Amino acid sequence: MPSKKSRRARDRKTEINKPIRTLARSRIAAAREAIEGDPNSEETTAAITAAVKSLSKAAQNGVVHRNNASRRISRLMRAHARAKSE
Repeated sequence: MPSKKSRRARDRKTEINKPIRTLARSRIAAAREAIEGDPNSEETTAAITAAVKSLSKAAQNGVVHRNNASRRISRLMRAHARAKSE
């Protein structure tokens, strides 16, 4: 059981980090939908750029680990490249 102080710290950090993490996840989901829809459109490129930017920001702030963010960006770009080539 965490101490009262560590619980307060955890709650405070959760409150700060949650919106950043949520935004990154929703932008990733939007980018994946755009890739599935029309991988060659401008909207898809914009969605991917927004997702990459939010993941980089989350990693920079320590909300997600930098390797985790890098892996997610890589997978997103790879999915886009595959969809474009088909």
